[in-house]
Order: sequence, then C-alpha cells, then structure tokens
Amino acid sequence: MAEIIDIDDAGDPRIAAYRDVRERDLVGRQGHFIAEGEVVLRVLLTRAVHRTRSLLVAANRFDSLGDLLARMPADVPAYRAAPAVMDAIVGFHIHRGILALGERAPMPGAAELLAQLPEEALVVVGLGIANHDNVGGIFRNAAAFGAAAVLLDAASCDPLYRKAIRVSVGASLIVPSARIGEGEDVVTLMERHGFVPLALSPSGATPLAQLARPARAAILLGTEGPGLPAGVMARAHTVTIPMAHGFDSLNVATTSGIVLYHLSQVAKRRHDEEGAPSAS
Repeated sequence: MAEIIDIDDAGDPRIAAYRDVRERDLVGRQGHFIAEGEVVLRVLLTRAVHRTRSLLVAANRFDSLGDLLARMPADVPAYRAAPAVMDAIVGFHIHRGILALGERAPMPGAAELLAQLPEEALVVVGLGIANHDNVGGIFRNAAAFGAAAVLLDAASCDPLYRKAIRVSVGASLIVPSARIGEGEDVVTLMERHGFVPLALSPSGATPLAQLARPARAAILLGTEGPGLPAGVMARAHTVTIPMAHGFDSLNVATTSGIVLYHLSQVAKRRHDEEGAPSAS
C-alpha cells in the first residue's frame, strides 16, 4: 500500500512537483505530467503504460480512493492535504481534489508505431491541432471507436498536458501515440505503411456516407480554420461531412468522432457479413 504523508505547509519541498500547476504545465515537466480527477487516476493506475510517481489528494477525497491506494506500490507516496492547503500548492481551486504525478513512457517514432499495427487498423493523424480540448477530444473518440493509434505533428499540442488528459477522460494515457517528425511527409509516411490517407475537409470529394473502409485507413485532420495543407489535400483521398445549407464548420474533435464512428460501423458490418453462414 502507498505511504500516506500528511502535508500541512504549501511550501513543503516534498510536493514541489505540484506547485503552480498551470505554469509548470506550460513550460514542461522534464518527462513528467500531471493527471487530474478520480476517473483519470484510475486509468493511469490500472491501464496506462506510464509510471505513477506520487499522488496529491485533498483530505476530503481520500476515503473514496481506498481501493486504489491499497493496490499502489509502497514506494509511491500519497500526499494528503486539507483542501485549502492543496489549493495553495497548485495555485487555483482544484475542485476535483485529486492529482497524480506521472512519468512518461518512451514514445515510439511514427514509422515504428505504424509498422507494429495489425493488417486492419484505423489511425487518426492530427496536423496543427494546437487546442488542448481538441486533442483530448480526439483521443477520447479514438478510444471509444477502437482506433489503433493517434499520430500528431510537431505543431500539435501535447496529449499529456493536464487539460488534454482530463478532456480525454484518460484516453490519451492509453491510446498508442507518436509524433510525426518535423518536415516529414505525412502522406508518404502513411502510404509507405499501407495506409490510405483520408483528408477531411468541407470541400472534400467523397461524402462520408459513401466512403468505403480501407483495411488500413488514416484519418487526416487539420487545424480549425485553415484546415489541412493544400499539398496534403492534393495527394490524399478527400472526404466531406455534408452539413446544413449555409454552414460548413464542424469542431475538429467532433469531426473525428463522426468519421471514426462511420468507419468502425463499416468494418463491423463487413465482419458480420463475412462471419455469417451462407444461405442454402
């Protein structure tokens, strides 16, 4: 069971990693990250490949974590603080009252990750996704609809930023991910590993409802507003989600959910048909 340590002073050096959480998130944590909330903590402790280094929990939330604390290694400290002390440590009111310090597992390169995926796989590729809510939403949808991985370019934000983890409900801790190298040609990368690049755009050529599911499909998503680079659009299979007349804008995370659902259902129907007994 974790060692429980009571913290009475916000200046206690033992909880330095939790001090001024927002500012530390923005400047980076040298291989560490902060997870927030009970649901995310349960994912981190029970399903993630990342290591948990410590917990910081408000005293009034401690009893609800009894089962998790009992399963934690003895060398992982669980710091307990009064809510007012915890707020003083993190620099704002932390109403969930539960934080964890995690250590990032090594991230594979994009080519390495793609090479490891099965013959039938669906991946999401984000280019220039600089909003943490959108990154979190994309990972949440990827987990919900069985995507094998999420790849992000160098311009996209960190999926292990505290807010991205929280919005993803812990999905960014468990969905395999990788960074596309700066300047790397994403279309060539996908095609080299047998993936059909599907570029989402209001001006796409194929309506989503008419899209067949390739065995290996890569959903390419660009930043809201500018969208995907013209060079990517020119070389990928372009797909559109038809909308009401006079409106052609969908949130990028919402777009990912719609496309992932469609392709997951196409695959399910195909598998059901292949597995059904032939008519006599």
